[in-house]
Amino acid sequence: MESDVALTITVYEANADPGKGTPYHPRANDRAMLANIASIELPPVCESLAHWLRRKSAAELAMLGIAVENIGEREFYPRVVLGEYFQAQLEGLLAKAVVGGHVVEVKASHRVLDIQLRERDIDVEVASADGTIEHKSFDHVVMATGHDWPDTTETKPGFFVSPWPAENLDTIGDVSAGILGTSLSGIDAVVSVATSRGSFLLDDAGTMQYHTASGPDFHLTMMSRKGLLPEADFFCPIPYAPLSIFTEVAVDSLINTVPDRLLDEMFELFRAQLFSSDPAYAERIGLGMLTVETVAGAYFSERETYDPFTWAALNLGEAKANKATRTTVPWRYAILCMHETVLRAVPHFNDQDLRRFHKHFKTLFVDDYATVPHQSIERLLALHRAGRLSVLKLGSEYDLDIENIARGAAVTVGKERYEFAAFIDATGQHAVSAWDVPFPSLIEQGVVREARTTRASTAFAATDDTATIATGGIDLDGQFRPLFEKPLSHNLYCVSIPFLLHKLPFVQGITSAEELGKLVAAAIVADVQTRNLSLEAAERIVA
Repeated sequence: MESDVALTITVYEANADPGKGTPYHPRANDRAMLANIASIELPPVCESLAHWLRRKSAAELAMLGIAVENIGEREFYPRVVLGEYFQAQLEGLLAKAVVGGHVVEVKASHRVLDIQLRERDIDVEVASADGTIEHKSFDHVVMATGHDWPDTTETKPGFFVSPWPAENLDTIGDVSAGILGTSLSGIDAVVSVATSRGSFLLDDAGTMQYHTASGPDFHLTMMSRKGLLPEADFFCPIPYAPLSIFTEVAVDSLINTVPDRLLDEMFELFRAQLFSSDPAYAERIGLGMLTVETVAGAYFSERETYDPFTWAALNLGEAKANKATRTTVPWRYAILCMHETVLRAVPHFNDQDLRRFHKHFKTLFVDDYATVPHQSIERLLALHRAGRLSVLKLGSEYDLDIENIARGAAVTVGKERYEFAAFIDATGQHAVSAWDVPFPSLIEQGVVREARTTRASTAFAATDDTATIATGGIDLDGQFRPLFEKPLSHNLYCVSIPFLLHKLPFVQGITSAEELGKLVAAAIVADVQTRNLSLEAAERIVA
C-alpha cells in the first residue's frame, strides 16, 4: 500500500538485525531447517525470492548453501535463506520510502514494554539495548508481535517446550528422544537433533541416506494423535484457479441468509464442489453419506491403514512424478482452494458450530495445505531406514508425564508406557487469550477483551448482549482494531497471529501476513487522508 501523503514511521525491533523475522532467523533455526513455502507462493516485496537469488554471486550462493541449478520458482530453501531475503527486501522498502518522501526510522534492539491508549494518540513505552526507557506518542500503532515463544525452552532437564531456538537441542545426546507433533515443526525438531548427531548424504543412486556415529541408544520418536506424517508438497497452478461452486459469493450468501446453520450449509457447498472437481475421489470416500463430523475420518481412512513411512514413500513418489509432468490431483487442489474461502465463514459461526469446526472439519484443510518439501520427507525416510526414527500413534486418550521422571518425559498409550530421556513439544504456535497481551496498560484500560461468538441457541436475540459468549483471542473489528466503547484512540491495530488463530484458524504464514499488512496499511492511509482533508477544510474556513 503506497501513500501519497508523507508519513513518519518508526519500527521497533527487539532483535539486533531487523527484517529477518523470528521463523527465519539464524539464532532460532538450524541451517538444515527448510521453509515450506516456495518462491512462487511468496508475495513479492521488491522482487521475488528466485530473482533475488539469481542476482547473487557464486560465492554468496555458496554461503547460503544453494547451488545455482537448484534455483527455481517452485523450489524450497532453508529458513535462514528466507531471513536473508526478507532483510534485503526491508532495505529495499526503506530506500523506496525515502524516494517517496517518507521518514522511516528502524530502531533495532528496542523492545516495546507497554502500549497505552489516550484520547487523541497512543503512548508507547520502549526499552533500548542499554536499558534506557523512553515514551513516544503516535497517531497509529500496529501490534505485530509475531510468534509467542518462551525465553527458556528447557523447562526441566531434557524437557523442551519448543524446538526453537534450535541450538538448544544440541545438548540432546545419544538418547531416546520423543517429539510431540508430526507436522513441519516436528520435522524441524527431528532434523535439528539428527544433524547434531550425524549427516544426510546422497548415495550413488541419488537416494538420501543418514549416517551417524552415535550408539544404538540414539533414537527419535515422532508422535501425534493420528500417528500420520504430513504429505509431500503437490504440484498445482498458482495463483489458485477460481472454483465453480464453493465461491466467495456463495459463502457470503450463506453467512447472510442461514447464520444458524452456517457450518452444515457450507459443508453442502464443500460436498458439491468436491463432486464437481473430482467425482471419482468423492465416490471413493463415500462423500454423499458424510457429514461435518465424519468427513475427516473418511479423508484420512486409507492413509491410516498404511505404515506411516510406507505411505510417505508412496506419496513422495506420486508428488515427484506429478511435479515432473506438471499434473494436478483435482481433489487435493479443490480442498486447497477451498480453505481460504472457508476462512470467510469461520468468524460468523455460532459457538456450537465453531466447536464442531475446530474438532472435526478443520483437520482435513490443515492437512491438505500443510504439506512439506520433498526433501523433508526424504530425510524422514532416511532416518527410518537407518533405524533412528519411528512414529507413535497416541490416539485421543494418552498421558504425558513430566513430573514423575527425572529427565525428559514418559508417555502412556493404553497399557504401554514409553520413556524418553529427552522430549520436545513441537506442536507449533497455539492460539492465545486476550489476557496474554504483553502490554499491561491495554488490559488495565479494558480495551482488549476475548473475541465474542454468537450463541447457538435461538432463544437469544442477536442484538442482546447475552447472545454472545467469549471464545478466545482478541475481539477485533473488520480493520483488526480492538473493540471497546471508551473515549480513547481507536487507531491500535493487532496483526499478531497468536491472537487471531481462534477465529481465523488459517491465518498463518507469510501470505496471511501480507494480506493483514495490506488491510491495516489501507486503513491507516485512509485515516491519514481523511484527517488531512479535514485539516484543509478547517483552514479554508478560517481563511
